Amino acid sequence: MEGGNRLIRQKNFILQCILFIVPAFAVYTLIRIAPLLMSFGYSFTNWDGYAPAFQFVGLKNYIAIFQDDAILQSFRNTFVFAFFNTLLITLIAIPLALVLNSALKSTNLLRAVFFFPSVPSVLIIGYIWLFILDPTRNGVLNKLLFGIGLQKVDWLSDYKLAMVSLIMVSVWRLAGWHSCIYIANLQGISKDYYEAANIDGANRWQQFRYITFPLLAPAMTISVMLTTIDSLKVFELPFALTKGGPGNATTLLTQIIIERGINDKLVGRSSAMAVLFILIIFVIAGIQHIIMRRREERME
Repeated sequence: MEGGNRLIRQKNFILQCILFIVPAFAVYTLIRIAPLLMSFGYSFTNWDGYAPAFQFVGLKNYIAIFQDDAILQSFRNTFVFAFFNTLLITLIAIPLALVLNSALKSTNLLRAVFFFPSVPSVLIIGYIWLFILDPTRNGVLNKLLFGIGLQKVDWLSDYKLAMVSLIMVSVWRLAGWHSCIYIANLQGISKDYYEAANIDGANRWQQFRYITFPLLAPAMTISVMLTTIDSLKVFELPFALTKGGPGNATTLLTQIIIERGINDKLVGRSSAMAVLFILIIFVIAGIQHIIMRRREERME
């Protein structure tokens, strides 16, 4: 009798779990999985987004991607942005975390100051920096340069400087946020390691190299993966700052997907780009995860 009651309770528990999961899964399917599957289907058609009828064109859209210079340029821009954005954020966030984790009187205030840029909307941040980096003399930064007798700088209108400015703003926005990931990891490192290192006569650099940096491997895995994925799919910041200009200098893949689909009415081609882009992100994230996990295992 007791076994039968236990079985009934288990079945009721499983039923409750299913009833709890089904609504969330249904919503997720509706807003995530269904559009993804529809995009995959549209990538093999010539649908323009409006006409009720469209034709199957096979791999024509995928082939056209590699024949479109603007799309290829957007691929290059996206990878350049993702690489340098991830690299610089990592190089800044780690030493920043070390400083913010030290016994300073204003530590909490400094943490809030560096974390704050990641709080407002990305569009708001973009428009604020657009006002600061305005390439005319009306820009805040150019006014300061002009005030000390220097010439204005074409921050957002120069072909090379535009990408540099975009990366600079992105790093400014996210470095503080990612430093918090490293701070959380630093606070979990036992002080016994450093006490033993001090007894052995290790200096600060040696302590960082042989204790802190290896033990930051889990936080680095999370931070680098989040930064890379966020950098690959970024849209709001370059849209607010440069609209992809000058020319195609800062046109990233997310922007050109929208342009081809909505402005040019090439929904089939933009869907093919989106599918290809998702595959690329999965491959990069997978390779990155394998490399970082192996690094963690070596550091253990």
